[in-house]
Amino acid sequence: MAKRLPPTHPGEVLREEFLVPMKLSAYAVAKACGVPRTRIERLIREETPVTADTALRLGKALNTSPAFWMNMQARFDLEVAEDALAKAIRKIAPIKAAAA
Repeated sequence: MAKRLPPTHPGEVLREEFLVPMKLSAYAVAKACGVPRTRIERLIREETPVTADTALRLGKALNTSPAFWMNMQARFDLEVAEDALAKAIRKIAPIKAAAA
């Protein structure tokens, strides 16, 4: 089986696809979003998840949709959980409908 790449944290996307090319600091993004600088710093260090509040603010500040950020976070969370629970999930058998 081919080796999978690790899941992409939304903070990596924020850092590599927005901050670096736009030459923005965490402070500038935080100021534009009206949040503490540490919230953006922890996000770009991949230490915290994107919350609904942050997704709404990033969406407005970066001209993206809040769903862009929330979907990325949901996918990250699912992939991390899938990796952690793979053995247990394989043991689960689908439930069959009872005969009437």
